[in-house]
Amino acid sequence: MLNYQARRLGSRDIDGHMEKTGIGVGLTKLSRLALKTLYGFALGIAINGISFDPALADLKLCNSTASRVGVSIGYKDSNGWATEGWWNVASNTCETLLKGSLIARYYYIHAVDYDRGGEWAGKSFMCTNNKSFTIRGVRECAKRGFNRTGFFEVDTQEEQDWTVKLTDPVESAAAPKK
Repeated sequence: MLNYQARRLGSRDIDGHMEKTGIGVGLTKLSRLALKTLYGFALGIAINGISFDPALADLKLCNSTASRVGVSIGYKDSNGWATEGWWNVASNTCETLLKGSLIARYYYIHAVDYDRGGEWAGKSFMCTNNKSFTIRGVRECAKRGFNRTGFFEVDTQEEQDWTVKLTDPVESAAAPKK
């Protein structure tokens, strides 16, 4: 998850600061006005740069392993359950799985280690396919010609933006199971 920290920008009295440091001695009124204008302009750029950056709200997955991985996701939206896959995520890179503000608290992930074998799986079963897919519904996968696959649950705690990190077995007990 990304944590943003806001910092309050304080204002300072330029003339008072200059007088204290001795820099303002001998400046004409025009020079002081020009300095105030430049300070205001610089502060305006800083504030606008901070406040007008677009907020990025996505579900991202970072592959922090030494392997390439294939990733599928499951989620519930206004039309019911859906699963999508496969994203191929190179070693030590991140991929956006869903763009925009998250609409659910819980998402489900299944990932496969292409290079060393194994998978990140769980006890929530949903439908997948061997090739690129979007599947509606999570019941009767085999009857509909799909694979029944275990996904692990990701609790986004109702945040608008979330990042899932896959790690190597030595880093985490939640590493791929072979």
